[in-house]
Amino acid sequence: MRPYEEEFAADMLEGADEIAFYLYGNRKKRRKIYHLVATSHLPVFKLGSMICARRSVLIKWVEHQEERHAGKQAKLLTARKNSEPLEPEE
Repeated sequence: MRPYEEEFAADMLEGADEIAFYLYGNRKKRRKIYHLVATSHLPVFKLGSMICARRSVLIKWVEHQEERHAGKQAKLLTARKNSEPLEPEE
């Protein structure tokens, strides 16, 4: 096997069980993987009928999700700081 083939093979996750174990540390979360595949943009692909993913792509995807969430949190905190507190009605 050529070095780039070994690297690619080591980066590959085959099946929802492996993807679940990689993301959650628990193979029993494979149903969650199927749900994410159906409802979000989890970066997977199929080889035949098997769901596959690359570790390196999943890491980048998770980092992007973290950045998006942090950006939303920062906007929310800024909006809260800039708004005046409501005074109780008499």
